[in-house]
Amino acid sequence: MFPRAVLCSLFISCSLVAATPEHGIPNMTVPPKAGKVDLFPESALKPGMKGVAWTVFQGSKPDRVPVEIIGVWQNAWGPKQDIIIARLTGKAERTNVAGGMSGSPVYIDGKLLGAISLRLSVFSPDAICGITPIQLMLDVKSFDTGRPANARTPDKIQQARASLPVPGDMLARVMAAGSSGSLPETPMMTPIATPITMSGFSDDAVKEFSPIFNQLGLSVAQGGAGGALDSAKPAKDWAGSMQPGESIAAVLVAGDMTMTGGGTVTYNDGKRVLAFGHPLFNLGPVDMPIAKDEIITTLASSYQPTKMGNATEVVGALHQDRHSAIEGELGATAQMIPVSMRVRSYNRNNTVRNSRDFHFSVFVDQKWTPYLMMATLFNSLSQLNDFSEEATFRLHGELQVQGQRPIELTTMQAPAGTPVPTPMLLAGWWGDKFNRLFVNSDKMPKLDAVNVSVDLLPERRIAQIESAWIADNKVRPGAEIPVKVFLQPYHGERIERTINLKIPAGLSRGQHQILFSDAETLSRFQNIASSLNRIEDIPQTVALLNEERSNNRLYVSLIDSQPTVYSDEKILPSLPASVLNVMQSGRATNHEFVSSPESAHQETSVPFDVVVTGSYSLKIFVN
Repeated sequence: MFPRAVLCSLFISCSLVAATPEHGIPNMTVPPKAGKVDLFPESALKPGMKGVAWTVFQGSKPDRVPVEIIGVWQNAWGPKQDIIIARLTGKAERTNVAGGMSGSPVYIDGKLLGAISLRLSVFSPDAICGITPIQLMLDVKSFDTGRPANARTPDKIQQARASLPVPGDMLARVMAAGSSGSLPETPMMTPIATPITMSGFSDDAVKEFSPIFNQLGLSVAQGGAGGALDSAKPAKDWAGSMQPGESIAAVLVAGDMTMTGGGTVTYNDGKRVLAFGHPLFNLGPVDMPIAKDEIITTLASSYQPTKMGNATEVVGALHQDRHSAIEGELGATAQMIPVSMRVRSYNRNNTVRNSRDFHFSVFVDQKWTPYLMMATLFNSLSQLNDFSEEATFRLHGELQVQGQRPIELTTMQAPAGTPVPTPMLLAGWWGDKFNRLFVNSDKMPKLDAVNVSVDLLPERRIAQIESAWIADNKVRPGAEIPVKVFLQPYHGERIERTINLKIPAGLSRGQHQILFSDAETLSRFQNIASSLNRIEDIPQTVALLNEERSNNRLYVSLIDSQPTVYSDEKILPSLPASVLNVMQSGRATNHEFVSSPESAHQETSVPFDVVVTGSYSLKIFVN
């Protein structure tokens, strides 16, 4: 906290003492240092006042930028939340107000006025900026602990804009973001776009995933990261880092691939730092690593000037992401999810041609973690030189949830005949699993580790269930009968497999059906029921994910004419009509449920190294 009583007694450190004015501008020639500082009162501002801002244009040392006050934009950000309008000169006249300048501290007479945080729309030739008063930033911790309603998260993308029908919520959001976007129609003050630096990401990955950042008011910039960014543990020299005016990076992904959001430090009392002067995502309370950021260059542009930087080493953790600032603690360690990913490509003789291992950590957040998992998987696949349009991907993943048994996930993804590339379809499937786990409303799950392996197979491996055959369709309860099933692959000869099916001893006499199906057919009603009801318990969610059927198996089920009810994770097969009538009347449950007129009793499943599609039913008569 920054109590108001304490603020009144803050004093300026010796390195910030203002000398006599030179050419009308306070002669503050030494970059500011961490420590307590006097505050310049907003009420004392007058148009034409001269000050100085500090920001990094290249390297790690802040440069001095002359500032001239234009006026105060009253209530610009809400009741009693003013924005100070100013003009920058010096180097900023060439670069304009660039992405990454957010948080650059502004001083008048050596007293801290606030942070550069806004710019005048796009295409403006003047370096006009908005300054967030320091008092608004110091109040960042006086808010409640909840997430703001206008948090900028991937689920805010309008999915209706997507032009393609695609499976899964995560994939729909990415496609929607890429199909829209427009320039502002009128000049206005807007928060400086925070540059999201993606290092170790392919051009394809940046192209596919940058639109969602753009729509949330952030820009994507090329950059890099040092080897010390592979851990959330603060570096040994954290205590001397994050001086006012230096660059700061909020870390979303760290390791063999990195994703960071860059800005500038406004305030540092030796332990706590304030930066940006506006939100990163406006998430409220967060736990995200913060790192040093070394600027390669500042790209001058009348449209979207921005800093290009390399995040170097973690020095603390971000705890608040609010409307007027982000607030972090030096020396603190943020929780991250460690991910190990192995990607292999195979020859046609089933030998491994190439293999690559990736190790990285992902920021923990209910809405952002699934999206980041999706982006990193797609990036890993797009970096394979062996990729071809006819390739099939085989994935096996293990999610180690603290206090729960591991979640085992298996799937295959073959080309689907749509404009969406196969790696993106697989990444969307992967992201949706984390989405189901993290939208849990009970509490946030803690993932100790995520391990995933993806095999790239050199042909389109997909086969449709074509037919089935039984020598004698008159059977006895308890008997074991051989059944042949036939599948037609995308290319090649028909696949024939014999399955020994045991008829349940208690199966009633009369006609029944044996259903040979893919996973989607058997799980359709259960998936609909799950989408209608919010799972609030982590063990339930873990159980559901572990029970999911895989699309590379053929499922054999006995069908009877009794209805089945699906509700949340519960399946009630062969339900008596009287019970179903009571449930439909709404007197027995407050949950939504889906009913099917028949019940499928899964008897066995057969693994295939192809994507199995379709279904076929075979009649039998029980004597």
